[in-house]
Amino acid sequence: MYLPTALERKYPKVGKEWAWFWAFLAPSVSIDPRTGIVRRHFQHPSALQKQFKRAVGKAGIAKPATIHCLRHSFATHLLEDGYDIRTVQELLGHRNVQTTMIYTHVAIKSPLGVRSPLDKPA
Repeated sequence: MYLPTALERKYPKVGKEWAWFWAFLAPSVSIDPRTGIVRRHFQHPSALQKQFKRAVGKAGIAKPATIHCLRHSFATHLLEDGYDIRTVQELLGHRNVQTTMIYTHVAIKSPLGVRSPLDKPA
């Protein structure tokens, strides 16, 4: 499975993992211009962004949104659900925990998963 260059460098073995065979595949096969191999590539990020923008419009969301918003939403929800910052760091692939800490300022609950007795029950 062909991966974009940056992903291939960052995660050299990920193209052989089963999950990658299902995520964001192009609708048809094509010839890889570098190797001549016929294979199914991933959709180009711009195609995904166009589909996402269309979905945002259909949902009636007035604010601008990008695919990257899903990553922020995922991280924020993990923190709100009580996952520790190191787990979120690992899932997002951040080398430095400071990068992950940017999500704590938007989380409604404590990033440590601790609830105040004054908090309303979920």
